Amino acid sequence: MSAAPPLRRWLVPAAWLLASLLAIALVVAISVGVGDLPISMSTTFYAITNKLGFTAVALNPMHETVIWEYRLSRALVAVFCGAGLALCGAILQSLLRNPLAEPYVLGISAGASTGAVAVVILGIGAGAISLSAGAFVGAFAAFFFVAILSNGARGGADRTILAGVAASQLFNAATAYVVTTSGNAQQARDVMFWLLGSFGGVRWPEFVLVSIVVGVALVICLLNARVLDAFAFGDEAAASLGVDVGRTRILFFALTAVITATIVSMVGTIGFVGLVVPHAARYVVGPLHARLLPACAIAGAIFMVLADIASRSLIPQQVLPIGVVTALVGVPFFAIILYRLQRPS
Repeated sequence: MSAAPPLRRWLVPAAWLLASLLAIALVVAISVGVGDLPISMSTTFYAITNKLGFTAVALNPMHETVIWEYRLSRALVAVFCGAGLALCGAILQSLLRNPLAEPYVLGISAGASTGAVAVVILGIGAGAISLSAGAFVGAFAAFFFVAILSNGARGGADRTILAGVAASQLFNAATAYVVTTSGNAQQARDVMFWLLGSFGGVRWPEFVLVSIVVGVALVICLLNARVLDAFAFGDEAAASLGVDVGRTRILFFALTAVITATIVSMVGTIGFVGLVVPHAARYVVGPLHARLLPACAIAGAIFMVLADIASRSLIPQQVLPIGVVTALVGVPFFAIILYRLQRPS
């Protein structure tokens, strides 16, 4: 009889994990089938099992090429981008104790955009620096700008948010100036589309990188779940529990900077995922980060894949930027949060 409760403690999370993985697999399969060339879920299933060596079903070579070279990698990158952005949102909302905090509150995406535009339009690096490398440089420039402006580890939550707003305005202005003064109109339009978010150019190398970065970040966060719980009661409470507040804040800010820079360098700016998903996950599983962080990763993955499907389905023969789709969901959600904050208790 005494073995039943421990067994249940393992079975319930395992059941939830299995159901979540099946849900992710389902939306990925649906995403692979969406496009100018419709592909059935059965074809997708057999194409994957054929590649893994489990089956040997004869399929249309064109379908197999489209699945493996384009759509499957795109869907899997969307999975990890959504998980990473949602994870960043949960971290920032805990550290800053602000329900409106999300990955772009520190201006990281704005800095990454500026770095990428500097490479593409201005030609900085003369071909030696890739778009991704430029985005990384810009992202970390924004991170250090915010760290200096908020007085590093001694800056409070409100001061950090204000520094992030200032960084966003500065780097967005720099990006807008470079794009609008470009002499190549077509190139400027392409860059503006990328800045709004697009999974169109991602392939398997991008999947490998983003999966490693987000996977390692999730493990680090889970190992420090109790530290993030302590921040929910304020810096003084966390310090009284033995947490090095300044060092921990810098560590997690740097971690969110790495995740955000990786994602922005691949797919551009995608907002509101880090705002919407943590609140929804917190409503379902509660505030404890040991449960909240995996829930955010799973919900963020599903949300991003669904947004990618919507971007290719809302308008026939046209692909919307991912940032437009997430904003259509995020802005009303943002307004609801503001309303609840203003409502008297």
